[in-house]
Amino acid sequence: MSGPRKVWIQGAGEMASGAAVALLAAGHQVVMSEIANPLAVRRLVCFSEAVYEGRAAVAGWNADLVTPDAVRFEADRAVVVIDPQATQLARLQPDVVVDARMTKRRPQPLPLGGRPLIGLGPGFRCGRDADLIVETMRGDDLGRVVSDGEALPYSARPGAVGGRTSTRLLRAPAAGNLVPLFRIGDLVAEGQVIGHVGGLPVVSGLTGKLRGLVHERAELIAGEKVGDVDPRGAAVDPAEMTDKAIRVGLGVAAALATLQQ
Repeated sequence: MSGPRKVWIQGAGEMASGAAVALLAAGHQVVMSEIANPLAVRRLVCFSEAVYEGRAAVAGWNADLVTPDAVRFEADRAVVVIDPQATQLARLQPDVVVDARMTKRRPQPLPLGGRPLIGLGPGFRCGRDADLIVETMRGDDLGRVVSDGEALPYSARPGAVGGRTSTRLLRAPAAGNLVPLFRIGDLVAEGQVIGHVGGLPVVSGLTGKLRGLVHERAELIAGEKVGDVDPRGAAVDPAEMTDKAIRVGLGVAAALATLQQ
C-alpha cells in the first residue's frame, strides 16, 4: 500500500473519532460504521452524533450520515453509516479496517475478507484478532503501536481528570432515556440533579463543567455512563479533543503507515 488509503472504522465514538481526524488530516478517506443508538457521552467530539443529528463536526472536520445503500468514500470529510454488522464493508472494498468499538474484550469478528485490521485497546491479540493494535490505556504507552502480543488489559478504573476518577462520572440509576436538566458546557454543583432516567435522579458527585451527556434518544440500562463532569470547571472546552483521543488517533495513523511499508 502507498498513498492515500480508504479506511473503514467500526465505531464512531471518541477514540474512533480521534482516529478519523488523524486519518483525514493525513489525506486518507474514512467511512465510519455505528449502531442505531450510540451511547457516546462526549458528543461534541464524536462523529457518532451524526446518527442523531444528521451531521457532526469534530476538530474542524465534518461528517454526514448516509444510508447504507448510498455510503461511499469521499475526500475531505468522514461518512457515517448505521451498519453495526459491517454489511457494506465488502461492497466498499476498503484498504484497511480499524476496529474502534472499544468493547474492552475480545471483539466479535468483522467480515474483513482478508483485509488488514488495526484494533484499538484491550481484547485484541496480534495475529489472532488484528494485524496491529494501538494502545488506549493512559500512561507512557498511550498511542503506541503494538505489533506483537496484546494491548494492556482493561483496568475498569476511569482515568483521572483534575485529580478525580469515578466521582466525575454520571451513571443511569435505572433503564430508560435521559431527561436532562442541563446541557453540555453548563456549570453544575456537587449534589445537583443533572437529569432523570426512569423517573430517578442523576446526581452530580462534584462541582465542575458538564463535559458530556448522552443523547436523549440513547437507550440506557441501569449503571450505564450518561455524563461526565470535569472538576477543572469554566476553563474546559467540551468541544476540544482530549490528549488521549489525539494520541490514539496519531497511533492509528502510525499503524496505517506501518502497513504501507
